[in-house]
Amino acid sequence: MARLKIKYKSADADGRYAFLLKYGMILASIVLITVFLPKQPRFRYEFEKGKVWMHEDLVSPYNFAVLKTQAELDRDRENVLKSVYPIYDQNLQTAEQQLTQFETDLPEKWQTAGLDTLGENLNTYEQVGKQLITEIYNQGVIALNNKFQGEHTHYNFTLLTDNVAKQSNTATVFTVETAMEYVSKAVGKRSAIKQKDWLIDVISNYITVNYVFNEPLTATLEQDALSSISATRGMVQRGELIVANGTTINNEIYQKIESLRKAYEEESRIGGNRTLVMLGQFFIVALVVSLLFVFIFLFRKDIYYNNRLIFLILIVITSMLLVLSWAITIKLPSLYYIPYCIVPVIIRILFDTRLALNIHLLMVLLAAFFVPNSFEFVFLQFSTGMVAIYSIKTLVKREQFLISSAIILGTYLVAYLGMGLMRDGSFGNFYWSDITPFVFSVLLTLLAYPLIYAFERVFGIISDVTLMELTNSNSKLLRELSYKAPGTFQHSMQVANLAEAAIYKIGGNTLLIRAGALYHDIGKMSNPQYFIENQTKGYNPHDGLSFEQSAQIIISHVAKGIELARKHQLPEVIIDFIRTHHGTTRVDYFYQSYIKSFPEKFVDEDMFHYPGPIPFSRETAVLMMADSVEAASRSLKEPNAQSINDLVDKIIESKLNQKQLINSNITLKDITLVSEIFKDMLKSIYHVRIDYDASKKGKSGLRTETDTPQHTGQQ
Repeated sequence: MARLKIKYKSADADGRYAFLLKYGMILASIVLITVFLPKQPRFRYEFEKGKVWMHEDLVSPYNFAVLKTQAELDRDRENVLKSVYPIYDQNLQTAEQQLTQFETDLPEKWQTAGLDTLGENLNTYEQVGKQLITEIYNQGVIALNNKFQGEHTHYNFTLLTDNVAKQSNTATVFTVETAMEYVSKAVGKRSAIKQKDWLIDVISNYITVNYVFNEPLTATLEQDALSSISATRGMVQRGELIVANGTTINNEIYQKIESLRKAYEEESRIGGNRTLVMLGQFFIVALVVSLLFVFIFLFRKDIYYNNRLIFLILIVITSMLLVLSWAITIKLPSLYYIPYCIVPVIIRILFDTRLALNIHLLMVLLAAFFVPNSFEFVFLQFSTGMVAIYSIKTLVKREQFLISSAIILGTYLVAYLGMGLMRDGSFGNFYWSDITPFVFSVLLTLLAYPLIYAFERVFGIISDVTLMELTNSNSKLLRELSYKAPGTFQHSMQVANLAEAAIYKIGGNTLLIRAGALYHDIGKMSNPQYFIENQTKGYNPHDGLSFEQSAQIIISHVAKGIELARKHQLPEVIIDFIRTHHGTTRVDYFYQSYIKSFPEKFVDEDMFHYPGPIPFSRETAVLMMADSVEAASRSLKEPNAQSINDLVDKIIESKLNQKQLINSNITLKDITLVSEIFKDMLKSIYHVRIDYDASKKGKSGLRTETDTPQHTGQQ
C-alpha cells in the first residue's frame, strides 16, 4: 500500500508540474508578445477611400496640417528638380594643353604620313588646325547627361568659370561629335588644304570635354531644393467638420482623416501613458491566446495535454507576431512582405485544418490592431490564409507547395485588384511595384518546407510530407523488404491498398495508414522463410520445429520490426502500427495444432499470444482488420463472392469477439463500411465476376480467375 501511495503521489506531482509548465509557457508567450508590440495608442476610426463614413460626425479636436499625398509630393519633387540646373566647371587649361600638344605633334605626324615629299605647306595646315581647335574650345565642349535630358536632347546648365556662374544651354556648345562635324565642314571649305581627311583625323585627337560635370555640387543643390518642399498643404482648424456621417470619403476627405490619424498617433506617442497602453495590449493578447486554447481544449485534447505540441504552437505564433513588431519598428515599406501564410501552412501540415484556420484567424485579428488599413489587411490575409489551408488539404506530392504558392499569389492579386477598383474606380493607380511585397511574401512562404522538417525533428511529430516520403516504395527499408521478403512486400502493398480505401471511406489519415501498412511487417525480414508468403513450394522450415518454437518465431516479428524501425529512425506513429497490428491475438494455427497433438498436456497460452497492445486509433484498427483479411484470403482454394463475404465477416467478427477494437475510436457502422470495402476489393483482386454464359442459359453463377493457387499456412 505504501508503494502504491508513493506512486500515486508521484503521478499527481507530475500532473501538477505538467499543468504549471503548460500555463507558464502560455503566460510567457503572452508577456513576450506584449513587450515587443508597438506601444503607440491606436486611432479609433476605420476608413477607406470611396466608402461611406459610418461613424458619427468627425470634428477636428485640435489644429493640424493636412499632409500632401505621395502623388503630390512626387509632383513637387519633380518640379523642384527641374528648377535645379546641373553645374559644369570650365577647365581653362584644356584648350591650352591641347593646342600646345597639337603644335608639338604635327611635324612628326606630317613626316610619318609622307606629306613632306608632296610639296605641301605645313604652316598652312598648322594655322588651320590651331584656328579650329581654338574656336571649338572657346565655344566649349560638353558631355551630355541622360539624367537631365529627359524627353529633349538639350537642357539648361550653369557654367562655373573661376567661380563666376553663367547660365547656358547645351544647344550653344559642342559635344565631341558635333565638334568633329564642325571641323569636317570647315576643313572642306578650305581650298588650300589638299589632305582634308588627314587633317580632320589629326584634329580629332585634340578635341575633348572642357566643360566638366560637377556631380557633388549639383547633388548638394538638389538636396537643398528638395528639403525646402513642404510636406503639408493647408491647415484644419480646431472645431472644423472633417467629415459628416453618411458622406462618401473622397480624396480630399481621406487625406484630412489620414492626416488627423498620423497627428493623433504622433501626439499620443509623445504624451500617452505607455504603461496603460501595454496593459491594454496585455488584455488583448491574453484574450486571443485564451480563445485559442479554449478551442484546443474543446476539440483537440490530444494537443492540449501534450506540452511539446503546445510549445510548438506557441513558438510559431509568437515568432510571427515578433516579426510583425520588428517590421513595424523598422518601418518596413510594406507589411505585406511578411509571409503570414507560412503559419497556417505549417499548422495545417503538422496538425489539422480546423486548428490552422483558428490560429490564422486569431493571429490576423491581433495583428490588425497594429497595421494601417486594418480591414484591408484582415481581408487579404484571411482570404489567402484560407486558400493556403485548402490548397494543401491532401498533400500527396511535394510540388503541391509550389502550386499552393501560385494559388496564394493569385488570391493576393485578385483581392488587391478588387479592393483597388472599389476604392479608386480606375486602373490608374496600379503599378507593378505594388505586387512586389506579395511576390516576396509568397516566396518566403516556401520556407515552410524546411521549417516543417526542423519542427518534426525537434518535437518528434510527423507531417504529411514525411508520410509521403515514407510511402515511397524506393525508400531504403522498403527496397530491402522487397529483396529479402518479396512475398511479405506484396502482402504489405495489398494491405496498404485495402486499408487506405477503407480509412478514406470512414474518415481518417490515408497517408498515415498507408505508411503504417507498408512497414507493419518489416520484422519478417529477419526470418523471411518462416512466413508462408515467402516460402517456396514443398519446403516449410517449421516442419523441424516444435509448435511453441514456431509460434515464438512468428510472434517475434513484431518485436524485431519495432527494433528495425527504431534503428532506421522511423517515427513512433509508424512504430505504433507494427506494435498493434496483431494486438493481443493468438497464433491460432500453431495453438490448435498443439492442442490436437498433445491433448493431455497443459497449454501455456501466453506462448501463443502476441504481446500487444491492441489498436488505439481508427487507423491502427483498420490496419489490423486489413492485415488479417488479406492474409486469410490467400488460403481460399476457390475464391468466389460467397467465400470472400464469409471470410471477411468471420475475420472481423473474430476481432470483435476478442475485444481487439475496444480502444479504437471506431463505431460498428464504420466497421460495417470497412467490411463492405474489403469484400469489394478482394472480389476485384481475385477477379470474381458474373458468369454471363450461365446467365444466358437461365442460371446465374460466379466464376473466379486467379493467376496462381494459394496454399494455407502461417501468417
